[in-house]
Amino acid sequence: MPQSSFISMNWSLVRDEAVGYLGDLIRINTVNPPGNESAACEYLARVLAREEIDATILETAPGRGNLVARLRGDGRAAPLLLMAHLDVVPVEAARWKYDPFGGEIHDGFMYGRGALDTKDLVAMELAVFLWLKRNQVPRARDIIVMANADEEAGGHFGAAWMAREHSELIRAEYAINEGGGFGANILGKRIYTIQTGEKGTARFTLRAFGKPGHASIPQRDNAVLKLARALELLGDTDFPMHVSVTARNYIEGLANALGGNVAASLRQVLDAKRGKRALETLPLDDGMRSLLYAMLHNTATPTKLNAGGKINVIPSVAEAQVDARLVPGQTAETFLRELRAALGDEYEIEFHQPTTQGLQADPQSPLYDTMVRVLKQHDPAAIVLPDLVVGATDARHITKLGTKVYGFCPMFDDASEMERVHGDDERIRLNNVGFGARVLYEVVSEFARVSE
Repeated sequence: MPQSSFISMNWSLVRDEAVGYLGDLIRINTVNPPGNESAACEYLARVLAREEIDATILETAPGRGNLVARLRGDGRAAPLLLMAHLDVVPVEAARWKYDPFGGEIHDGFMYGRGALDTKDLVAMELAVFLWLKRNQVPRARDIIVMANADEEAGGHFGAAWMAREHSELIRAEYAINEGGGFGANILGKRIYTIQTGEKGTARFTLRAFGKPGHASIPQRDNAVLKLARALELLGDTDFPMHVSVTARNYIEGLANALGGNVAASLRQVLDAKRGKRALETLPLDDGMRSLLYAMLHNTATPTKLNAGGKINVIPSVAEAQVDARLVPGQTAETFLRELRAALGDEYEIEFHQPTTQGLQADPQSPLYDTMVRVLKQHDPAAIVLPDLVVGATDARHITKLGTKVYGFCPMFDDASEMERVHGDDERIRLNNVGFGARVLYEVVSEFARVSE
């Protein structure tokens, strides 16, 4: 599609349309559990039906809906999948400034659970999908849009099930997903990321055992005290460094962009012997240093505790739920050796199933190049780097179909805004909804169109 066609579009109208979809989606409570994603799917299907686009809703259980719709191309190229999830994490509503399910707009921001994770991407992809049809953009490939349930709880009712049971509906050569596209100023440079990799998961239960008894008679063989010591050890442990290709590409790219002494320190971060000290001295904020650490190490974060049933009884067992994330190439078995080295053999470690391995995609591809080119058209100072996301997304399910998945939800803001993901007062700047919709539209149009 010629660049002049992009310029002729009313981008304010596109932004307002996407903002409207986002507000409507936020007002549909899809906290997982229980999910209730079918209600959001039905809303999307109504919007698509107004444009004479058929949508299919597939439920894995009552209320756990997944939506798929397709715009046909001429078949000369394999499909492109636009994917995002509809479920959101719980909220502590009393801690929010505004109703977390109100979709309220204040001072140029829309507030609500899912505003950044990932109802924003659903709204942008919906707007892109509709404008592709309205503008009759020539397409060499099908464009598929998929909105999923259950990503926040592992995707078993969503993308995992879709890939296993309905692969014919979503099979594609490439996919655009959450996890990248975010831009921020880092020491005066405008750095954007495209997710090409993500860590795996190996969540586990850590158990300590002791002698039960009456709480009026303290004893050292106390399961709760043993668990507390184990958690302190876990918190103080620096697991071995593992440098994935994606993390190396990101850190080397960041070093090249920033230059000078910072570049030298960043390259030292990749050294197993000097990395910890180099990381501590980098002139970056704590959040950025923590992110770099997580890219290079397996991590284990205790999140839930359970012990005892009565205050005056010493329990025989105490346990913690631990969220562990693994660098690509690492497995639960290799990580267990690291845990045993830190904790010894006194504690029981039971991995939750299934565990997953990390992913890495090749940044050398026509879609990646298109995303970089379009970003630079809108922000000539943009430095675009492949990125390893330290969390997990539905990409781990879709890559099993042979699809190359990239995380790309374009926006630019202060990095602190992303700290609101899964936190209080989650919000997105309205201009970022417009920016993301426009960049995505141009990327998809260029990538999908008939070659001239």
